[in-house]
Amino acid sequence: MRAEANVPYDARFTFVRLRYQEYGPAGWAFDYPAMERNFMTIVDELTSIAPHTRGSNILTMDDPELARYPIAYLSEPGYWLPDAGEAAGLRTWLAKGGFLIVDDFFGSQWANFERSMRRVLPDARFVPLQLSHPIFDSFFRISTLKGMRHPSAPHHEAQYFGIFEENDPTRRLMVIINYNNDIGDYMEWSGEGWYPVNLSNDAYKLATNYIVYGLTH
Repeated sequence: MRAEANVPYDARFTFVRLRYQEYGPAGWAFDYPAMERNFMTIVDELTSIAPHTRGSNILTMDDPELARYPIAYLSEPGYWLPDAGEAAGLRTWLAKGGFLIVDDFFGSQWANFERSMRRVLPDARFVPLQLSHPIFDSFFRISTLKGMRHPSAPHHEAQYFGIFEENDPTRRLMVIINYNNDIGDYMEWSGEGWYPVNLSNDAYKLATNYIVYGLTH
């Protein structure tokens, strides 16, 4: 996968995608870069965040540059196997206020994700999120968590989990987990007519809420 040059840091919001060692298809790069372009265009048009819309960044979890960015996106964690350095880098970033969006996995892939996430946060609790959580009302008011499904596994209904600071649901949400879902895919192909418009719209609403929540908590 050929990556574009990263956007030089200038304090504007920049979409950050996390890169990890590949042991098969480059799952970390799925939907790149069309998803970023489409999503940042929507964020630019609907909010006052004024992000970079024609460029984005790819960073490893142990890259010191990650500390400059408050939000990062992790794709295909069912194939993510962090080494000690990557795990430590991500742990440090989360502890300093980073907000991680985990997306694009389903079914039995959970086992590898949980195993890998515990290398980062050994005591992490994966808390099911209800519609009442503020992340679902941070910009768009999400009316239901039903209906979304991973395009490759439509027999599984999407579920949403969170990892909280000190495993305390009254504290900061550090990680949002889209399980049995792939909002990145819906956003990547939103202009091509591959998926129903309502599902693409729901993906943009969720993703926008995640960004706004991450920037305000």
